[in-house]
Amino acid sequence: MDAFPKQLNRSLLGLSTAFAGAFVAVLILGKHAIAPQLLTGCFVTLALAASTGAGILRQLAFTIWIATGVVVGMAFHEFFLIFPSWLPGLGDREMTILFIPVLQVIMFAMGTTLSVADFTRVFKMPTGVLIGLACQFTIMPLIGFGLAHAFGLPAAIAAGLVLVGSSPSGLASNVMAFIAKANVAMSVTMTAFSTMLAPLLTPLLMKLFAGEMVEINVPAMMWSMTKIVLLPVLAGLVFHHLVYHRLKWLDRVMPMVSMIGILIMTVLTVAVGHDKLMQVGLVLVLACLIHSTAGFTLGYFVCKLLGRDQLTCRTIALEVGLQNSGMAAGLAKSLGKVATLGLVPIVFGPVMNIIASMLANWWRSHPPATANTPT
Repeated sequence: MDAFPKQLNRSLLGLSTAFAGAFVAVLILGKHAIAPQLLTGCFVTLALAASTGAGILRQLAFTIWIATGVVVGMAFHEFFLIFPSWLPGLGDREMTILFIPVLQVIMFAMGTTLSVADFTRVFKMPTGVLIGLACQFTIMPLIGFGLAHAFGLPAAIAAGLVLVGSSPSGLASNVMAFIAKANVAMSVTMTAFSTMLAPLLTPLLMKLFAGEMVEINVPAMMWSMTKIVLLPVLAGLVFHHLVYHRLKWLDRVMPMVSMIGILIMTVLTVAVGHDKLMQVGLVLVLACLIHSTAGFTLGYFVCKLLGRDQLTCRTIALEVGLQNSGMAAGLAKSLGKVATLGLVPIVFGPVMNIIASMLANWWRSHPPATANTPT
């Protein structure tokens, strides 16, 4: 790292530490009024430090930004409920109207990172991809269904565990596969296929496992997912072949667009569901922790029992445990249940990324004896 970025990184880390110290001090002194602002400052500066840093902190940058979004949404929830009255055409309207357009932008950005090769690659590794997809759409929905009943959460919130479990994997799994030095090509292929299958399978799984918790209109849900997931991804795929290869700078911009979009959705969902999150927050964190951990564990060992190699097992474990929580939150908005059904994906996102970051870095430092990682 050059001198200036290194100095900037140290300054941001120092500022984050100062905010953290001040936050603890005001809690001890009982000055709770400014505590949210200090905690927000701590997380924002830590996230900026992670983005400008290197090593493990840089690898955790995405996770830290999502955690920052949760903190901002909790601390300033009233601010993010409606647009300011002085905004032309938007004044006094709920900010949740941004959900669907932002999700479509995220899915478009995801589509621009894909190519036809990501789909045809299945013919080179059919068994591994099929095992991964089968695990994706069986293990996570079943665990979500079990936890929804075991934790006794309100029905609409409990159904969120099934929703996030029935969702496809997202770009985070590809990033974690890269960090873990797993089979990145297989990860991208499984993400592409699970995303394309989601408009068909997610509504059917929701009807099967959550139909008694919330009303599910399968055809309407399929059409909603087609509009907010499938069509934007296909548009991004076309864009990739017509324009993307001519503009190499998009390789850096599009992942940033996705991250900003997920951050916006995180802040808005937490702000809208603030009151319910305060009631069930710790229980929900525990449920998401169990859900994600079980996904990684079962994904790995099911693959192992089927005789797959270490790299394939690690890749499938990351695909199974890492869900497209942003898509799940957007789908909750399309169902009109962002403050209940949408809470689980937002809590699940930071939890799964923290676990996956630790797992990926462990695997990175403990490669298989005969590892030969495709790029």
